[in-house]
Amino acid sequence: MKPHILLIEPLMTSIEEELEAKYTVDRAYLPAEIDTVERALPDVRAVVTGGGSGLSPEWMQKLPALEVIAINGVGTDKVDLKFTRDRGIHVTTTPGVLTDDVADLGIALTLAVLRRVPEGDRFVREGHWSNQGFPLGRSPKGKRLGILGLGQIGKALGERAEAFGMVVQYWNRSDVAGTHWRNFASPTELAGESDILAVCVAATPSTQNIVNAEVLKALGEKGVLINVARGNVVDEDALLAALNSGTIAAAGLDVFVNEPNIRREFFTAPNTVLMPHQGSATYETRISMGNLVLKNLAAHFDGLLPPNVVNL
Repeated sequence: MKPHILLIEPLMTSIEEELEAKYTVDRAYLPAEIDTVERALPDVRAVVTGGGSGLSPEWMQKLPALEVIAINGVGTDKVDLKFTRDRGIHVTTTPGVLTDDVADLGIALTLAVLRRVPEGDRFVREGHWSNQGFPLGRSPKGKRLGILGLGQIGKALGERAEAFGMVVQYWNRSDVAGTHWRNFASPTELAGESDILAVCVAATPSTQNIVNAEVLKALGEKGVLINVARGNVVDEDALLAALNSGTIAAAGLDVFVNEPNIRREFFTAPNTVLMPHQGSATYETRISMGNLVLKNLAAHFDGLLPPNVVNL
């Protein structure tokens, strides 16, 4: 019999077809399959999920045969890694292949904010161009970009920023070898010496709300916040207050707490560019991520250690 797989959220069609060829797949996200999924729970040996969805300990308790959780992404904040280790469940991710796309979106959000791209689009569509002037934007050249979290994505973002003439600096939880960029001792110190603060840090209990009111105040009234990490690494109460009071100038956000049901206050917050968590959302990258999911599952069911295990 084919191993039973529980799919928590959709994948690319071609990836799902390969899953179907090798495994018995049940889809937890389809209301029409609820009864089928309930009957299959005792037999499920693997779960495929996204970084934003993860898999709660409550769900794992329903899956006595669970052996592996294959995350289609790099975020592990929605999976209790200690719980999985205690249960002997491997957790895998899809590292590396989404780095460039997320970094690209970080640059896109930066340029969209500085050059007022969404605002300009509305200005033209609403017919204002012929009868009034449009406010000047700001150039990225010479701006100080502070990167909060210098992992793979942070490094890729910094390399791109240098191509636009930006001065790159960073804060990271541990030392980073092989970089000439200036390192700061704390997020607040980094923000205080940055024109743009780009959040790339991994979401962990220690980084929750790491961008708080103090950091935003240090960033200052001309400062811009860019977040391509996770929503919960930014204190949203503090961010909304900072945007509405002019404590910071603007924000470009791809991630939010409780997405997709985000706080409605973001819809009216001034000087913001909002995206629906699209960092890795290109056809090419989602195919590459899906292929890594397939590779991790195949290794596990061949009796091998999956290549991208994160909870050993």
